[in-house]
Amino acid sequence: MTCKKLSYIPRNADAMIKNALREDIGRGDITTESIIPAHHLSSASLSAKEGFILAGLPFAERTFHLVDRGIKFRSLKREGSRVKRGEMLATVRGKTKSILMAERVMLNILQRMSGIATLTDNYVRQVRGYKARIVDTRKTVPGLRYFDKYAVRAGGGENHRFGLYDAILIKDNHIEAAGGISRAVKLARTKSGGEIRIEVETGTLAEVREALSSETDIIMLDNMPLERIQKAVKLIRKNNKAVTIEASGNVSLSNVRAIAQTGVDMISVGALTHSVRAADISLRIVPL
Repeated sequence: MTCKKLSYIPRNADAMIKNALREDIGRGDITTESIIPAHHLSSASLSAKEGFILAGLPFAERTFHLVDRGIKFRSLKREGSRVKRGEMLATVRGKTKSILMAERVMLNILQRMSGIATLTDNYVRQVRGYKARIVDTRKTVPGLRYFDKYAVRAGGGENHRFGLYDAILIKDNHIEAAGGISRAVKLARTKSGGEIRIEVETGTLAEVREALSSETDIIMLDNMPLERIQKAVKLIRKNNKAVTIEASGNVSLSNVRAIAQTGVDMISVGALTHSVRAADISLRIVPL
């Protein structure tokens, strides 16, 4: 999944947003319908209540338009930009009823995506000066993976495999079921015809050696203590400089720089998407 243009919206994003709207609106917004006349108009502003990296404005706009095509949405900030507390992000104008119906789903998407982008940016800044790239994982909210991974890119990170279908990653359970790393890699290479890069998860130096002998393309150093990562990197570089090295597991803002200093090529961080704090954003309307 590589999309340099962050404003790109795939077709399946509409389906994701529609599902969220159906979940929230259901048979109708009974509060708004009982209070707000159908012809009532308002303008509204989206504002930052804290500083963060902005991500998700195209999806916020799309959410409003899926509720009411007549709503006018104007972005005031660029995707991936750093915003300050109190800054206005966008303006909205249209039927009050429609704005209120879209509000919660729109904010849920925008706040989560901006939270992910902000956390990603924190990790990226920690490893600045080293070659290690910060990448995400498949630990995303079910049904929202595109949004989560888009937000990682907005924060300066990179996407690992999007799903089970676009990369071969042989993990511990695959190895156990196949009868070893060498056999698992051989089977995967035969099945793929050598056209897809193969990554193997390792937890010990012995497994790193076996992965090297099987001529895998990427070696993941999973849940290794820092000292073992250092030894593994030296071992890999000594035997095969072309192998890509990924560190994964128990990565935090407090240790990610030390991991980058070992010389790994990638550091995958599940926390970017599985336990992120949403950014604080508000929507305020003014009746016209």
